[in-house]
Amino acid sequence: MKKIKRPPIVVILGHVDHGKSSILEAIKDIKIIEKEAGGITQHIGAYEIEHEGKKITFIDTPGHEAFSAMRSRGAKIADIAILVIAADEGVKEQTKEAISHIKEYNLPFIVAANKIDKPTADPERVKRELSQVGVLLEEMGGDVPFVKVSAKTKKGITDLLELILLVAEMMNLETSLEGKAEGEVIEAFLDSKRGPLATLIPKKGILKIGDIIGTFSTFGKVKSLENFQGERMEKVFPSSPALVLGFEKVPLIGEKFKVFNTLEEAKENIKIEETKEKIPQKKEGEPINLILKGDVLGSLEAIESSLREIPQKEAFFKILESRVGEVTENDVILAEETGAFIFAFRVKVSKKIKELALEKRVKIMEFEVIYELIEKAREMLEKKERAFTKEEKGRLKVLVVFRKEKEREIIGGKVMEGEVKKGNSFKILREDKEIGEGVVLNLQKDKKDVDKVEKGKECGLLIKGKEAREGDILIFY
Repeated sequence: MKKIKRPPIVVILGHVDHGKSSILEAIKDIKIIEKEAGGITQHIGAYEIEHEGKKITFIDTPGHEAFSAMRSRGAKIADIAILVIAADEGVKEQTKEAISHIKEYNLPFIVAANKIDKPTADPERVKRELSQVGVLLEEMGGDVPFVKVSAKTKKGITDLLELILLVAEMMNLETSLEGKAEGEVIEAFLDSKRGPLATLIPKKGILKIGDIIGTFSTFGKVKSLENFQGERMEKVFPSSPALVLGFEKVPLIGEKFKVFNTLEEAKENIKIEETKEKIPQKKEGEPINLILKGDVLGSLEAIESSLREIPQKEAFFKILESRVGEVTENDVILAEETGAFIFAFRVKVSKKIKELALEKRVKIMEFEVIYELIEKAREMLEKKERAFTKEEKGRLKVLVVFRKEKEREIIGGKVMEGEVKKGNSFKILREDKEIGEGVVLNLQKDKKDVDKVEKGKECGLLIKGKEAREGDILIFY
């Protein structure tokens, strides 16, 4: 089978506000907008440029949502990563996170020190901080290329493109045009007029109109193919992104696709009906109801994945709806009925909907960056959990159990720490394990009813709740 070289597929990662978007825009300005009439007419999750006669495919949307899906489904969509670091800020937490993802997938990468036009830029600091987190640059004896760029002035952008081609050459990215096409889904959404649409990038073979395609979750027949400029195509070669119409339903981001001989074969390929893993719907604790509306399926998947990573204890997120498209009247009505917040990510909220939300006292929050949405979610969760934090007031050791009747119990004990008050709630520790909760109905000291008993004193308690035993520790709050 004859092998040919295919163009590299590149993803851009890094800390928020370090210039990922700006670098992509600078590349588009140089290579697309000025060179071709019309520029980019639609967002399909990827675009293709040509430099020195060679093509490069960039996965669009910085910190691309498909990269999250790649991690969750194990699909290796990108060949090369660009790690963007602001030269005036250095390595940040999200930079370290991006490095861990790059290493996890063993992705060759290039460090782009951006914003070198700023007076406070310090590329040497970036190099030092990278070495401290285990990234060894070529000039320090490692294998990671380093390039200084300015998305604002366009300085270094051409050097970056040349480095990408050099790394790709060393990787020897080969494929075959023979056989049936296969590759990955990098974007997907439901268009109100055209139906399910997906951006596919073949890794081998040639994808053509009329091909029968399938993933693990859906299948269909290719009815049309378009490039990122909205131009119709008859066929798509390896590493080139294409917007595909023809799936029966919206596929999942990060899924592999293949071409089959018949629709029956494609249907049989659906062995596992993958469903998006929602945030675990806990039964205990206080829920924060959310309605998510996003621009594309990839955004929603990335948001849900990021929300899952936030520790959730006394309070937790419960997603009632997660859909692509603008915020609708139905969303506001559902939010009113359930007390939910609406997160609108890169979608429009019309004046009419805003007025309705105000009337119904529904909170709609709009976001353009996933990082900002997650920070807001974390802030909401912490606020909710603070309201439900149980402040410990005292501890008592159970010395004797006098009487039990149904859910009530009369016990005697000694206050070890703090104080015990009538009406206190408590939890029971048995051998250092929490086994239940209860409440103090009555409190006696020296056979007289009292409101509280201090540390070091013995007392009698009438409690309701989980049965206590001698030796148990009651923690009051």
